[in-house]
Parts: sequence; C-alpha cells; structure tokens
Amino acid sequence: MQYPEIHHFHIPVMGIAFTIDSPIKVAKYGISSVISIVEDKLIEMMREYYYPQIKQPYIPISKQEPNYRANRITDYLNLVNSIVQTQIEKIKKASFEKGSEIVKYFELLPDDSMLKKLYLQSVGTTDLNEKIKIEELLRNQVTPGSIDVNIMTKIDRDLYKNGEIVQDESEALEALKGYANSNLKNSSVIFSAGMNPRLYNYLANLREFEINKDGTFNKKVIVKVSDYRSALIQGKYLAKKGVWVSEFRIESGINCGGHAFVKDGVLLGPILEEFKINKRTLVATLFEYYNVALLEKNKNALNRPPIIKFSVQGGIGEYQETQLLRDYFNIDSTGWGTPFLLVPEATTVDSKTLELLCNAKQENIFLSNHSPLGVKFHYLKNSSSDIEKKERIMSGKFGSPCTEKHLALNTEFTKEPICTASKKYQKLKLEQLKTLQLDEQVYQQKVNEVLEKECLCIGLSNSASLNYNVDFVKPLNAVTICPGPNIVNFSKQATLKQMVDHIYGRTNLIKNSNRVHMFIAELYLYIDYWKDLLEQDFKNNLLSKNTKNHIAFFANLKKGIRFYESLKPNINKNVSRFAKELACAEVEIDYLNYKYAIIQS
Repeated sequence: MQYPEIHHFHIPVMGIAFTIDSPIKVAKYGISSVISIVEDKLIEMMREYYYPQIKQPYIPISKQEPNYRANRITDYLNLVNSIVQTQIEKIKKASFEKGSEIVKYFELLPDDSMLKKLYLQSVGTTDLNEKIKIEELLRNQVTPGSIDVNIMTKIDRDLYKNGEIVQDESEALEALKGYANSNLKNSSVIFSAGMNPRLYNYLANLREFEINKDGTFNKKVIVKVSDYRSALIQGKYLAKKGVWVSEFRIESGINCGGHAFVKDGVLLGPILEEFKINKRTLVATLFEYYNVALLEKNKNALNRPPIIKFSVQGGIGEYQETQLLRDYFNIDSTGWGTPFLLVPEATTVDSKTLELLCNAKQENIFLSNHSPLGVKFHYLKNSSSDIEKKERIMSGKFGSPCTEKHLALNTEFTKEPICTASKKYQKLKLEQLKTLQLDEQVYQQKVNEVLEKECLCIGLSNSASLNYNVDFVKPLNAVTICPGPNIVNFSKQATLKQMVDHIYGRTNLIKNSNRVHMFIAELYLYIDYWKDLLEQDFKNNLLSKNTKNHIAFFANLKKGIRFYESLKPNINKNVSRFAKELACAEVEIDYLNYKYAIIQS
C-alpha cells in the first residue's frame, strides 16, 4: 500500500543525532523525517535506549558479529517502524475529543488538505450519525509520515581487517545494505554530497528498489542536488542501471545547515527556474534510459514514467516563501531543518545546546573549515565542543581521539587512512610544518588550519547520549552543532504544533523584524563568501591566477539579481524591501569588481 503525503513539508536530516529518532516523534502525525545512518555505534546506543521503552529485551549486536554495521541499522529501522506502526494503531482508536492524539493529527494538517476540511466538517456538524460516519472515515485515513534515511556519499571509508582493505565492503555499502534489509515500506534513501559510482553500482543490484506492478516502490531513491546539471548526471547514471530517482531534493549551496557545498555564485532562484523549465525534459530523458535498462534486465518496459517529485530546502523561514516555492516554482515539498532544532517534540538536542541555539546571533554562526571532509561547514560558536577544542589547544594537547573513524580519509602520512581532526594526524602534520622553514606568519596560518579541524563523529552524536543518559564514547560528551544561518530568526523553543502552524501561516514564530527574504539572505551569504575569496587571493597574490573563477562568480551573482528583479511581481511580502535589498547587493558586487579589477574595462 502506498501512503499519500499529507503534509507540504519534511524534516531533513540534521547532524547525526539531532534527527536520529525524529520519526518516533513525528511520523505518527503524518510528518516525514530523515535519519542519518552513518554512525552505527549511535544506532546501537539508540537500540539500547528504545527496546526497554517498549518493554522488550535489548540484545546487543557486537562488532565481532559478521556484517554488524548493516545488522545494527536494519534492526534499528525495524524497531523505529514497529514503534511508529503501534503509535498509528493507537491514534486510530483514540476518541475525537479535545487534546487527543487523533485530533492533533488532523489539526496539524495544512488548511488546503481535503482531510482537514473533512475533519472540520465533522467538528461543525450537529448530526450525530453524520459525525460518527465522518470520524470512521477519518480513522481509516490516518497514515504515518515517511521514515527516510540519509547516506552521505562522501562518507564511504573502505573497511580494514588486519591492515588490509576488505574487498566489496565499505561504510556506505554497509549502510545501504542495512536499509535495504529493513522492513520499511513507503520509505526513501536520500543520497547527498554528490555521486558515488561504487555505491550506485551496488544499489542497482538490490531488488528492494525495483518498481512494483502498480508503478509504486517499496523503497524509493531521493538524490539531494545543488543544481539541474547534477540532477541530470546522477539521474541518468542511475536510470541506465535500472534505478529510478523518485525525488530530487534541491538544496541551497550556502544557506543551509551542516556541510555547505558552495556553488560559484549560482543562486537558488535561477536554479529552481532551470528545474521548472526543464522538468518535462528531465523526466522524459530519464524515462528513456530507465526503460532501456528494464528491457536489458528482461523486465517489461513501462508505458509512462513513474512519478518524480521536486523538493527544496535551505533557509526557508516564512509561509509566504513556501507559497512562492509551491505556486511559482511548482515545488512539491519544502524542507524545514534548522527551525526544528528548537522543537524538542521533533528533534533531539540537549538542553545546554538548545539554550545556545535560542540565544544565537548572526555573529555566532559562521561557515567554517572545521570539517575533516575539507568541505565548508556551518558552525555555532561556543558550543561545548568548541570550548573543549580551544581548551585542548591552550594546554598543548592537539587533536581528538579518533574512536569512530568515519571521516578517516587522509593518507598523507599513513597507508591506512586517518582523520585530519585526530591526534595522530595533527601530531604528524605539525611536525612536518616545523621542518618547512616557513615565514612565521605563514607558519602560524598553517598551524591554525590544522588545529581548527574538529571531530564530528562524536560531536554530532552526543546530543542523544546526553538527552537519554546513555553512554556513547566515555568520557567524551561535548556537542557540536551546525545550524543554518536561519537559526538567528527563531529565538525560543516551540511546540510541534506551533512550528507546524508557523509553516502553514497560522501563526508567526519569527521575532527578528529585520529578517530578509530567503533569496536575499542567500545572495548576501554568497557576496560575503566571494568577498572573503577575493581578500584571500589578493593577500596571497593569487588574483590573476583565479581570475576566471572570480569572473564566473561575478557573472552568476549579476545573473541572479536580474532574475530576482523579474520575480518581484510574485513576491508575496515586502516587495519594496526586496527590491531595495537587490539594489544594495548589486552596488556591493559592482564595488568588489571595481576594487579588485576582476573584469577589466
């Protein structure tokens, strides 16, 4: 049975722990959310916590067991699914009275939902027989939100045994195997961070992702992309192998939480416009390749393509913005991540970090180089992990213990990869820098670049450990958190109902009267990013070498502004301010071009 999506939004994956059990909290209300399955030790910890909660014995899955990583993931997803199904059955049996779970289920729905309208009809009727008839119909329509999982394709470390690579195994492959073997249905795996041929080739051999006779899928594939080209390339690669992409999840390259895959000034608006214009072409192209692949696998070709949905996330903060995305760009769903960090009913954030998020100001959020992946990473200052790292540096104890090794990808000094945030790597790198006889200023800059790397495996997992009082890695309990810049617009904890009402325009949780439109916010983030690049290149005498990149950045920003000027009639709120911000942004872009002589007159 294919469940319909009854909400217009989803909760994306956040960090490792922050959405690790979000489906248990929100799926019973029809809300879809995403679990990170990169950290199997955290998943094992969650098994240890939740089995006693449902009065069942917790049976550990030891690292000594074959395929322990995949088995942990499979069992946890089955556990989450079992809990959610039990919740749904309980809701279906609840009475339609104030404060009940079934009433909450229907009250949370968007106002344009037919189910919501039917529910309001039952509330308003005085005919008892009609009321009972409608309520029975409503009970049968209660379905859970999707329990989805995320695999970050860049985190695909080879697995080692006795110092040698284990063939045909890797972290991402084991995670995918764990998901495929679970009993989840109406569910999706989301691939993020770009194409991984090894992972995609493995996916093509999994029957769990094959299409059903009725044109549906038990397990679907979603690919997170930052532009149309990426969607076309990855979609074609998978279609040629007989894998259908059921959704492209478009994310801003810079106005997001966590890792930011920054584009060269290509703005979200023009990216969405390209998708809007080329949707039919994209679907037709992928369908042609997909049908050929089906025939090669001795399966029947299809008469029409399966559904492809298009969603977007990154900096969305107001109802008017979601309406623009849905009505003008024809987007099916919007992702609301960062604001949900302030909703304990939906995410798992420890109390101290939650307080820090509530008090976050613009100067507390920055795009850092802290990630061992070498990818820009949004970061909240003064977290317990930030403080711990600074204390270690002050005491001369550089680097983090590397117990999890998910980001151990560097082979600069060792045969077996190690993590650039680890004690071992930083010791070796600092010793190397001492031998290079660098200028003092350059030397200190290089040292800082080494020391700023931070352990994310533990830091992004510890919130759940603190919340549920279950040990993760003793005695390490510092928390790293990576909200998007949008966090500064939300200043206090919210209930699930309050946040959902905010998303659907029924209330307003934004206290920052100076908040600009999401497109403007992203535009200025890109300007600041480009400004930093220009200043660094000027300082290091690299402007002439990187002129081509800077010209592209300048041209893309200008192109984006032209597009937003044409979009003004569709802006639903503060159009004059939107226009003014565009004009100011263009002045700054032209000034930077003039100052650094990017385009010679």
